[in-house]
Amino acid sequence: MAEQENILTRLGKLFQNQLVVRKTPTGQLKVKDVNFQQQGLTSNFIDRYTRLMGTNTFGSRYAAKQNAKNAFDVQRKELFRDYELMDEDPIISSALDIYSDESTVDNVENEILKIKSDNPKVAKILHNLFYDIMNIEFNLWPWLRNLTKYGDCFLYLEIIDKIGIVNIRPLSAYEVFRLEDHDPEQPKLVQFEVQAEDNKNTIPFSDPQELYENYEIAHFRLMSDANFLPYGKSMLEGGRKVWKQLQLMEDAMLIHRIMRAPEKRIFKLDIGNIPPNEVENFMQQIINKMKKIPVIDQTTGDYNLRYNIESVTEDYFLPVRGGDSGTTIETLQGLDNNGQIDDIEYLRNKLMAALKIPKAFLGYEEGVGSKATLAAEDVRFARTIERLQKILVAELEKIAIVHLYTQGFEDAELINFDLELTNPSMIHEQEKLELLTQQIEVAGTLMENKLFSREWIYDNIFELNDGDKKDVFNEIIEDLKQQFRFEQIAMEGNDPAVTGEKTMDATGGGEAGAGGDSMFGEGSGEWGGSEKDRFKKPVNPHGANSKDLADATSYHRERQGKREFKGKSPLATSKGSTLVAREGLIDSLKKKFGKDTTKQSILSEENILKDE
Repeated sequence: MAEQENILTRLGKLFQNQLVVRKTPTGQLKVKDVNFQQQGLTSNFIDRYTRLMGTNTFGSRYAAKQNAKNAFDVQRKELFRDYELMDEDPIISSALDIYSDESTVDNVENEILKIKSDNPKVAKILHNLFYDIMNIEFNLWPWLRNLTKYGDCFLYLEIIDKIGIVNIRPLSAYEVFRLEDHDPEQPKLVQFEVQAEDNKNTIPFSDPQELYENYEIAHFRLMSDANFLPYGKSMLEGGRKVWKQLQLMEDAMLIHRIMRAPEKRIFKLDIGNIPPNEVENFMQQIINKMKKIPVIDQTTGDYNLRYNIESVTEDYFLPVRGGDSGTTIETLQGLDNNGQIDDIEYLRNKLMAALKIPKAFLGYEEGVGSKATLAAEDVRFARTIERLQKILVAELEKIAIVHLYTQGFEDAELINFDLELTNPSMIHEQEKLELLTQQIEVAGTLMENKLFSREWIYDNIFELNDGDKKDVFNEIIEDLKQQFRFEQIAMEGNDPAVTGEKTMDATGGGEAGAGGDSMFGEGSGEWGGSEKDRFKKPVNPHGANSKDLADATSYHRERQGKREFKGKSPLATSKGSTLVAREGLIDSLKKKFGKDTTKQSILSEENILKDE
C-alpha cells in the first residue's frame, strides 16, 4: 500500500505532527522538532484582537475566527509598512545588516554551515543540497535579513520524487498566510496560503485558492511573543515606538534649527522729515537698491526681480526718526544651543537598547577594539546571534529531512545528521577551556599529593557518572594500546595488529603480536605481548634434554616444610619446557608399561615384582 502512495502523500504524513521521531539501532529515540516547539498551538491567530473580541457575539465560531484572522492580517501588514520605513533609517538598516553579517560567518574551512553525520552518504547529500542547490553562502544572508526585519521568512520548495529539492524560491511576507487549527479532523495540520495583493497567486501554474502543505513551505520565524503567533515577531518591533518618537524629535530639531538658527541683521533707516504716507515707498526703494533676490514666476518661468518674499532668512528694515535716530545696522544673534540635543540622545539610546547592538560598533563611540566580529566584543550580542542561528538551523533541518526522505532515507538515517552555524564568538569556548584547565590542575595536584583517589576526582571534580567513568577508562586503555602499536611500528617497522608477528619489547618484556582486533586480546602477556598456543609450535625444536626434564619436575619447600611443586603439580610444565617435559614423561611411562597399557594397571602384582 505504501508503494502505491506518491511522495507528496508520504511527506504529508511525515510532517503532520511537526515532530519527526525515529528509533536508532541501539534503542534510543531521536527527535527532530521541525517547528522549533515541542507542542502544537492550542488556538489559532492568538493576538490582542482575539483577546479583546474573543466572545461569540458576532455569530458562529467560524465567523469569529475569520474576523480575528482578517483583523490580524490587516494589523500585520501595517506593521510591515512601519518596518519598511524603519529600514530607511541608517541606524536600523545597519543593524539588520549586522545581524546577517554576524550570523553567517565562515569557519576555518570557509564554510558557513557545518554538517555532521555518522553516515558519509548523508553528509555528502546534504552538502550538495545546501551548497549546490540552495547556495546558502549567498542566499542565507538575505533570508536572515528578512527574518530579522519582518519576523518571518518564507521559502517555497520545489520537490521531485526520488530526486529531492531542486529549487527554492523566496516568497514575500505580505503574501503568505499560515493556517493552523483550521481543520477539525486534523487539529495539528499546518498549511500555507500564498496569495498576492491582487488576489493572484505568486506561484505559477497553481490555483489561487489552493493550499500548500507544511513540507512545501519553509517558514523561518522568531517566536519570542505568543501574541504574534502563528507568525514571528520582528527584531525591530521593540524599537518601533521609540523610532517614531525619535523621528518626531529629529523633525522638530530640524525645524527649530531652520527657523531660529540663521543670523539676521536689523537695518534702522533714518527717514527724516518724509511724510508718513511716503515712508513705505521710501523703504521699498532702499530695500530694492540694497538687495534683490530673483524669483521665478511659476506661470511664465521668467525671473522677477521686483517681487521679493520676506522669509525667515531675510533681514529686517525698520524706519526710525527723532533726535537720537540715525541709520544703524545691528546684528540679531541666531540660536545658540547647537550642542543641546540630550532629548535626541536619550531616544537614540533607547533605540540602541531595543536593537541589542552596542553603540560603539555603529560608530557612535571610539571604543571598538581589534576583534574580528562584534559578537567577540559583547557577550549579550553573542547570545542574540546564537538565538538567531538556532532558529535558522531548526528550519534548515526541516528542509534537509524533506530532501532525504524524498531520496528514500528512512528510520534513524533520516535524522542522522546535525547542522551547525559558525559561532562568531569564542567567549563560550574560552570559558569552557579555562574551566577544564582549572579542573585538570586541581586533579593533577590531588593525584600527585595522594590526597584523593581517581574515583573521588571523577565523582567530585569532573562529575562523571558510572557509565562515563567506565567509558573514559576504556578509552584511556585503548589509547595506550595504540601508543604501544605506534612505538612498535616506529622501532621495529612492524604493525603487530596487521602482521601478527612477534617482536621483543624494548624493555625486555614479553612478546608482541596481534591478538585479534585489539593489541591486548585474550592470552596477552603482562606487558602487552601475545602468548602463542604452547601446543601448536614446539618451543625447543632440537628435542628435550635432561635440564628440561629437571626443570619440569623441580620443586621447593615452603617455610612450613610443605612440598611445593612448580605449577602446583609434579606433572605441571613450566613456560620454558612446554612440550619437552610432557614428551619425556610419556616416554618413560611407555618403557615401563609397554605399548599396550589398556590391560595393565599400575598397581598390578607383576609391575610391583618387576620394580622390586
